Amino acid sequence: MHDRMLGEGPSARPVRDRRDLLAAGVTIAAVLLVIVSALSVGGTLIRADGAGLSVADNLTISVLLLNIALMLLGWRRYRALKYEVELRRAAEARASELATSDPLTGMLNRRALAEAGARLIDQVLPRNGSLAMLMIDLDHFKSVNDMHGHLAGDQLLRAASDAIVAPLPDNALAARLGGDEFACAFPFNPDDPSAVESVADAILARMKEPFAIGGVQARIGASVGIARTEPGCRTIDTLMRRSDIALYAAKRAGRNQRAWFDSSMERELELRNEIELGLRAGIPSGQIVPWFEPQIDLATGAICGFEVLARWEHPDHGVIEPAVFIPVADESGLIGELSMSVMRAAIAEARQWDPALILAVNISPTQMRDPWLAQKIVKLLTELNFPAERLEIEITEAALLENQGFALAIIASLKNQGIRVALDDFGTGYSSLTHLRAMPLDRVKIDRSFVLRMVEDADAAALVRMIVSLAEGLNIEVVAEGVENAEIAALLGEIGNLTVQGWHFGRAAPARNTRGLLAGRGQLIAASPSAVAGGVVAMRQGRKKRA
Repeated sequence: MHDRMLGEGPSARPVRDRRDLLAAGVTIAAVLLVIVSALSVGGTLIRADGAGLSVADNLTISVLLLNIALMLLGWRRYRALKYEVELRRAAEARASELATSDPLTGMLNRRALAEAGARLIDQVLPRNGSLAMLMIDLDHFKSVNDMHGHLAGDQLLRAASDAIVAPLPDNALAARLGGDEFACAFPFNPDDPSAVESVADAILARMKEPFAIGGVQARIGASVGIARTEPGCRTIDTLMRRSDIALYAAKRAGRNQRAWFDSSMERELELRNEIELGLRAGIPSGQIVPWFEPQIDLATGAICGFEVLARWEHPDHGVIEPAVFIPVADESGLIGELSMSVMRAAIAEARQWDPALILAVNISPTQMRDPWLAQKIVKLLTELNFPAERLEIEITEAALLENQGFALAIIASLKNQGIRVALDDFGTGYSSLTHLRAMPLDRVKIDRSFVLRMVEDADAAALVRMIVSLAEGLNIEVVAEGVENAEIAALLGEIGNLTVQGWHFGRAAPARNTRGLLAGRGQLIAASPSAVAGGVVAMRQGRKKRA
């Protein structure tokens, strides 16, 4: 075990052992010769010519041989000890290197960056200089790693590290902090921050270019957060924390860009952390509840369904809109748990409605990466005894752009169980027609940004007409959201038989208000099996009539 730690392989040990045996054998033979000579004291060895060799002469020769053997043994042990010392020094140097560097890229690790950065700050500040810290995170690295394997991922990390180091000044520090996150630090003139920005821009420009990895072209990108030493930031820990906060802001702003730290980012991060902690306690306790926005058949004015929207009924802050907490839930990995919790509550409520009413639920792009999403939804429907035909899952084009093949597999699984599928925010993506032809959709929802501009923008109105015509040609229903006044409703009525939703027909409301609305229209009933079956039949007949 010690031999391996010192760097000596198993093949070196037999050679060393044979040399030790040889030296020991010579020594033992010399000692035996001295002993035999000593026992022969008083005798004389007679040669053939009559001359004699005294025992003293023989003993002298034996002692000489013993000394030679001892010298050989001592020299051998000296060489062995010297070799072991060299191995120990090499092992210690290697251990020190491993303790301070990243084994994959050869860059510094987090600990070494902190130590060297602290020394660099001590050198820079007395000279009225400043130290810049760049925190760099690769965008879409996980996709490359998952698609092409970990070997390709390692090659990409090494190539990325070379690209990061290339534009740095000679006295810069560069480190890989773990995963696909890097950092670098270098002194600069505080009166010329453009020098720091030039380095960051050079790194971003290189990251936008493709990397040749294992015979394939990998495209990633990066986000960069920048902080500098200044009053209130004179330690390496504060500098690294601020640059990390700036990195988070750069990623939220759309990736492939840089951001300097400012104090507002820190306050925003504190608020985000507070929201995340609140969600972790609020989701299991049922604070995130469904609200329901009615969907109206424009031709008849009848309610044909509801879209489920999440609201946070906070015990201290009241009702919190989804724009505040949904992004945090998505980034923190809580979106799946939140969505299934809200869906469960919404389905439990919808069981008491007219069975002809559809329940539309949004699914985030993050959830569309879950290979078990369809099974989770089907399991929930089975547990609550809710007809699959009454549930509609809304997905966005953003979810399709990430991995269309994977998304299509999930959609096919949902459709096989009888669950309806709608494409949300239609018209805002890059290949809407392709998606319409490739996916077995039940409905498309025209993005509210187009609907809202219909009255004053002829191009927006024309686009809505085109989408409706295209969908009808493919036998796909259309929902127009964002209908906020009578003028928009009138324009949509001229286009065709549409389902609409928006403030003009009713805002999202909690379950108790929705029950009151349905009770007033005679659509609030206990869902018996016969009623469910009849409602589904009526729903299908209604669709055929509108078509």
